[in-house]
Amino acid sequence: MSTLSDLLAEHTDLPGSAVDHLQRVVGEWQLLADLSFADVLLWVGADSGNPEVAGHGEVVCVAQCRPTTAPTAFAEDAVGTVVSDAEHPHVRQALTEWRIVRVEDGPPGEGTPVRREAIPVRCAGDVIAVLSRDTNPTQHRQSSPLEVAYLDCAADLCKMISEGTFPTPEEHSEILSSPRAGDGFIRLDSDGTVVYASPNALSAYHRMGLTTTTLTGSDLASVTRTLVTDPFDSQDVANDIRAALAGKAGKRMEVEARGATVLLRTLVLRPGGQPAGAAVLIRDVTEVKRRDRALLSKDATIREIHHRVKNNLQTVAALLRLQARRTNNDEARQALSESVRRVTSIALVHDTLSMSVDEEVNLDEVVDRLVPIMADVAMVGSAVQIRREGSLGVFPAERATPLVMVLTELVQNAIEHAFEPGEPGTVTLRAERSARWLDVVIHDDGNGLPPGFSLERSDRLGLQIVRTLVSAELGGSLGLHPAEGGGTDAALRVPLGRRANRV
Repeated sequence: MSTLSDLLAEHTDLPGSAVDHLQRVVGEWQLLADLSFADVLLWVGADSGNPEVAGHGEVVCVAQCRPTTAPTAFAEDAVGTVVSDAEHPHVRQALTEWRIVRVEDGPPGEGTPVRREAIPVRCAGDVIAVLSRDTNPTQHRQSSPLEVAYLDCAADLCKMISEGTFPTPEEHSEILSSPRAGDGFIRLDSDGTVVYASPNALSAYHRMGLTTTTLTGSDLASVTRTLVTDPFDSQDVANDIRAALAGKAGKRMEVEARGATVLLRTLVLRPGGQPAGAAVLIRDVTEVKRRDRALLSKDATIREIHHRVKNNLQTVAALLRLQARRTNNDEARQALSESVRRVTSIALVHDTLSMSVDEEVNLDEVVDRLVPIMADVAMVGSAVQIRREGSLGVFPAERATPLVMVLTELVQNAIEHAFEPGEPGTVTLRAERSARWLDVVIHDDGNGLPPGFSLERSDRLGLQIVRTLVSAELGGSLGLHPAEGGGTDAALRVPLGRRANRV
């Protein structure tokens, strides 16, 4: 099964910021599908990433979400499907005209939705994709208060997606284990008064200690504050609800009330920039929390292993550093110092993993911690400044270690060979990440490459290590060439998405 990143890398040349926004949209869209009682599909325009469809106006489905509140409109998975304008004209129309396009109900057909809608996905002012909402033709439901509340909220969220105001990076950082619409749904007006509360939401509040039979007409912030046990949490929940009503990004909060544990999440609703109240999702997770506590010890054990590996590597580095100080041979001292740097770079990766709950590494944090170490062991001392531009992003642990090693060697190579001892200079690490590639350029403003230099024929140990790691571990490419205006550029390209899986 291809992931969203794989398909975006294969069919588009979207920049990293656009890919991140689509990931946020997909992270939220189960809520949208449930509120809409509809399948939600994500479409992008097929471009030069696929020569067979380039230039013909086709769109490709890169992700699909089925509702848990209604039957699906599609018996088969549509992910990876490439279609023409004739098959889904409303999708292409939304992509090119930058507006929500609705299709009138058509005659029911097997596997063919009756109600169709295409919503442009806007990011930084541009439309980068389209969401389609497709409803099962056999789904004939009465207009109950729950359905009306769901559909009204879904319409507001769709309009905000088309305007680029939902979801925001702040909201995405809070959606882990977020409640679903079916767990409990509450709609507030612009004053914070409850206009609708689903039966499950009311049950969750009863579990928290609510004694009244309904929430409708009450001020939710005040009611919740009186039920939550911890006074600081109670005030935080009330403030969060009021902040959402004021247009600020809502939060995901876990609170306890009279022995019950619930997840609360507030969603700002401001279609067209006008306040339309807020939606509150709530889920009773009392039993789930009991099971989660049993997993905490396992996670702690894994992190402790990474911590001990880091400590052992630091011990090795300390021993090598001690040996380097005691040797009188300059060549041996330099070799030992380089080994210290390499071991330390690996130790920093394990240190990052020891503080993470998953096996992923933020390379920006690791590189920023390595920069002072590289400057300390450089032959030219502090005369050379090292800086980073752009973001390297997050990498899985098995690829982060060789990538950190490569970056360390390239930066150190520039420090040691581009400048004379004591000569001032600058080494800049420039990173640019897209859906397909991570491109990194190590630029120095030093003396340039020596005459007749060849990366393939170089006998430097550091460059030999780099070539091996780039080709065997990362499946990427590396080139060293003179930079415009003087100095040298070491250009590294590492594949992402599906290309990375082929390594």
